[in-house]
Amino acid sequence: MEKPQDPEKENGDTSIPDGSIYGYDSLHTLLSANLKPHIFQEVSRLLLGLNCGKALKLIDLSKSAKAISSEHDFDLQAFSFEADKELLREPRVVRVGLIQNSVALPTTAHFLDQKRAIFQKVKLIIDTAGTSGVNILCLQRRGGANLLSPSMGNQHNFFRNLHRNITWSSSVQSLRGMLTMGIPIWNTAVIIGNNGNIIGKHRKNHIPRVGDFNESTYYMEGNTGHPVFETAYGKIAVNICYGRHHPLNWLAFGLNGAEIVFNPSATVGELSEPMWPIEARNAAIANSYFVGSINRVGTETFPNAFTSGDGKPQHNDFGHFYGSSHFSAPDASCTPSLSRYKDGLMIADMDLNLCRQLKDKWGFRMTARYELYAEMLAKYRKPDFEPQVISDPLLHKKAS
Repeated sequence: MEKPQDPEKENGDTSIPDGSIYGYDSLHTLLSANLKPHIFQEVSRLLLGLNCGKALKLIDLSKSAKAISSEHDFDLQAFSFEADKELLREPRVVRVGLIQNSVALPTTAHFLDQKRAIFQKVKLIIDTAGTSGVNILCLQRRGGANLLSPSMGNQHNFFRNLHRNITWSSSVQSLRGMLTMGIPIWNTAVIIGNNGNIIGKHRKNHIPRVGDFNESTYYMEGNTGHPVFETAYGKIAVNICYGRHHPLNWLAFGLNGAEIVFNPSATVGELSEPMWPIEARNAAIANSYFVGSINRVGTETFPNAFTSGDGKPQHNDFGHFYGSSHFSAPDASCTPSLSRYKDGLMIADMDLNLCRQLKDKWGFRMTARYELYAEMLAKYRKPDFEPQVISDPLLHKKAS
């Protein structure tokens, strides 16, 4: 990357990439470039945590993978999460990948052309993941495999035919449902096994109604519960986009035995960026599993201006999709984020034994009071629910 521009320069300086932080890919690269090494090391410890008492180790990927990422200008990072050595269990190391990408054509292009262009763009990054030994790969929400039909069709063929000789699984998002006869449309994550077979699907549980992101006009709430898919490499689940704001959604995947939960998202800076590094990491800690957070990249403009009915002027884009994909671990460690404005591939080796080790260490399951929560939720759902509030008897007493 070229040397970042002076932040004192005017905001109109076109040499600073749109979506960057004064020319830097991410907060991590900004801090690394501007802090003394010993200070950066301590700041990094506070921001990213420690894995088994140490900073995350870098994975040295092949020269060819690095060359491809450099030639095609996508961010490529790789780290290793370790677990403590055990006497009775061998390490269960799996290599996992996350892909973030922008759209390939303008939003006015024909849908089929957009789909083909995105496949062509994503295939290059998938190839890099496959040749780098990735076992489980998750793509972002939308922009990867959008589909308006009742079956996976050529999208399934596209993904299942990639790297058939390399054992890997992928979760691919699609829009599923019939557009006629009143059958609902769901936002669906499809899990494809390492043999090219469809293992199963999960339909998005929570539908946002937040400003421009009012998806209730075209999506229905999912009806598949909180499935966990047992693959050749571990038990995985997909918490789709807005579901990350609901702690009980994360909890349910954990109760069903998930070891890795992916959160493919499409979210913009003004709406959610302060939450982004917090929610997934908290979920990984509270539920003792790994989380892979993926966000799309770029600013997508539309020919017809629209408004959210919030009194603000109409506009032609949702805002900047800030990328920043990353992994979080159950021991509170996490990777730096991918670029805020570039396509990218994040790779991590993770020893799944860490999940059980952290369950044993903190005892969250053992000390939880699920019966109290169940009783409370049962009461809350009734029309005559009254909050358990104890008021100060002097609160409303008039002064004498």
